[in-house]
Amino acid sequence: MKKIITLALLVFVSVAHAQFLEKIKNLQTHKGLFTYHYDEKSDNIYLEVPNVGEEFIYVHALKSGLGSNDIGLDRGQLGGTAIVKFIKAGNKLLLVQPNQDYRAITDNVAERESVEEAFAKSVLFGFEIKETKGDTYIIDLTPFLLEDAHGVVQRLKSNNEGTYKYDKERSALAMKNTKAFPKNNEFEALLTFKGEPQGRNLRSVAPDASSISVIQHHSFVALPEAGYQTRKFDPRSGAIHISYKDYASPVQEAIDKKLIIRHRLEKKNPELEISEPIKPIIYYLDPGTPEPVRTALLEGASWWDQAFESIGYKNAFQVKMLPEGADPLDLRYNVIQWVHRSTRGWSYGASVVDPRTGEILKGHVSLGSLRIRQDFMIAQALMNKPFADSDANYEPMLAMAIARIRQLAAHEVGHTLGFAHNFAASVTDRSSVMDYPHPTIRLNVDKIDFSNAYATGIGRWDKVTVAYSYSDIAKGMTETWYLNSLLENAERDGLRFITDSDSRSATGSHPDAHLWDNGANASTELRGVLALRKKAIENFGIDNIRTGEPLSVLEDVFVPLYFYHRYQTEAAIKSIGGLRYNYAVKGDGKQEVLKLVSKEEQEAALKAVLNTLDANNLAIPKDKLDLFPPRAYGYGRDRESFKGNTGITFDPLGAPETAADMTLDFLLNAERANRIVAQHAWDSKHFSFQDVLEDLIKASFKNRHRDSYLSEVQQTINYRVLEHLKQLAVNTNAIPQVKAETMAILADLALKMTDTNDVNERYMSQEITRFIKNPEEYKPVLAPKIPDGSPIGSYQCTNN
Repeated sequence: MKKIITLALLVFVSVAHAQFLEKIKNLQTHKGLFTYHYDEKSDNIYLEVPNVGEEFIYVHALKSGLGSNDIGLDRGQLGGTAIVKFIKAGNKLLLVQPNQDYRAITDNVAERESVEEAFAKSVLFGFEIKETKGDTYIIDLTPFLLEDAHGVVQRLKSNNEGTYKYDKERSALAMKNTKAFPKNNEFEALLTFKGEPQGRNLRSVAPDASSISVIQHHSFVALPEAGYQTRKFDPRSGAIHISYKDYASPVQEAIDKKLIIRHRLEKKNPELEISEPIKPIIYYLDPGTPEPVRTALLEGASWWDQAFESIGYKNAFQVKMLPEGADPLDLRYNVIQWVHRSTRGWSYGASVVDPRTGEILKGHVSLGSLRIRQDFMIAQALMNKPFADSDANYEPMLAMAIARIRQLAAHEVGHTLGFAHNFAASVTDRSSVMDYPHPTIRLNVDKIDFSNAYATGIGRWDKVTVAYSYSDIAKGMTETWYLNSLLENAERDGLRFITDSDSRSATGSHPDAHLWDNGANASTELRGVLALRKKAIENFGIDNIRTGEPLSVLEDVFVPLYFYHRYQTEAAIKSIGGLRYNYAVKGDGKQEVLKLVSKEEQEAALKAVLNTLDANNLAIPKDKLDLFPPRAYGYGRDRESFKGNTGITFDPLGAPETAADMTLDFLLNAERANRIVAQHAWDSKHFSFQDVLEDLIKASFKNRHRDSYLSEVQQTINYRVLEHLKQLAVNTNAIPQVKAETMAILADLALKMTDTNDVNERYMSQEITRFIKNPEEYKPVLAPKIPDGSPIGSYQCTNN
């Protein structure tokens, strides 16, 4: 009897499973890589899973964002990419992500399994089987699609914007762009989060910051077809790479494997020197991009075809408008998206990459729409009376901003083609669009020349990176020999490659690697920048804004002009205690591994940098101060404004204090000081840290001005010098020799200023004496914060 009952139950369960979808009326069925059924009444998606155990690619992204650069949840932002598969476990299907970081690439099944079992895998979700049809299982995908896969809650929490929770009642599937195609499925869901806002950023962009909603996108994509050829990574190449450990590697070989990322590209006719590709790389522009930006982006992105032509491809790289009705997040399209935020911020290029091989499956560029306006304002500040005759005279400024946006399009597309930043390109005549370009504006006699502000076209280094990543290897050559010869020839031609980690840090030591700099020699360029800045400030006046605009706008326009030297100053400082080096490999036979920056170059750099601590350069002319009244009603200060210590009025000493602080932050960096001591020990011909401190004191405390205004500005600068010397003396990262030299110079200063008639110097002497007596009680005095800099209208591109 028990057997009959059990058998009856099994039959009942089987029938129930078979009848699950049949019970639902008005199902909308969509066939593709996975067939799915949508029930509008319950707002559920039911997925058919025909091949349990078969791997595919899963990607999540944001269809809509928050519009805050600081929070960093943007429209079109790609999330994680994973190889996944469904496996059956009882009455469940589990969505499993195998571990791609640890592998055994071998035909030995047992060896592969031993590695798989040694490292963790991740189960992303568990689904109850609703129906079984042969080998096909029906599951309710809805709970998975409504999960916070992109980590919105965690991002808000980590940014101190508040603690939020997913609100099921105010969330739903978004069916407009939920679609099925033969090789991919695209799903979207509207997610709502509720909580108590804490930060200002979220409040500034959300109509009701206690309830925020975004649309999350999910892609299920078939694995790419076989035939893709991987290519090894070389640190000299400028290529972005993936890495993993292969435990099947012979003991005598490295276990760590690195492969460059690149799109699949093959010639139709490999025998021809120039051939069209089997499938071109096509990028599509967001139709929401307005003119004249649209034309500029199409043109700038298209520059990359020049590099592909140089390796024997015809029409291999193309840029078109996104077809009507196409979704920018559809994995079939490489896309350039125009993204809006409440404040200016970074643009970035990201890619969906097959984590097994490095093949790029989708490039996705996000361009911040406010960056072009910052470049426009830089030009507006530098030009002589642009609105003197007509408020419609905006074309010169627009032309410079458009020139930058063309270059930006090429830059961000470059990341999605597989290329890293090259911050050394500026020293070789702007040889790469993968650098961050400062406008190359020149002072010709008394006129400021904007004609060559930004380079046009792809650079020489860019052609090297395309050749390394995408060239076909000629018959009779090994890949290793061919690629190595490319890089050796580039080095012989004077091309350099230095990327982020060596360029962004305040402790950076490579004199050729910096963001937003120009020129073959940083200190020579700094002198030119200071001269140009001085002339532009002389020209600056009421005609730098339009009729009817409050003078508060004029003050805002003055900000990027006043701090116009900031990036070139940082670049020049890197020569001080600097080292020239390359990412050399054994056997290249060409690259110079390491060399101290010469004594002469370091001395020239220090001399140029100390000019940025001279009141003659930092004092805002008195006739310009008359242009900056207290802020107009409705035009309050923000993060892009000058800061000061005089309340609602413009602070003529605050701006020089901020500018001096900027220089000193880099010049008296503890690690830099340590390097100067080490270099002098290494080669006594180089100046000592004591020499640097003495030159600094001479340029500041011993720099006298008859004019009372300039004298007061210099005193402000001197206070910052004193403050940074105290900070360095107690810095835990400074070696004892640095602390000893700093304490010695402070003691000498105190002694020399003891009997002076100057009240400021007597006060500083007393301050130094108190500090030396009790350095552990020292509390830093902060200068007014410098207004936002990067991205200078031209931030955390990314590859970001």
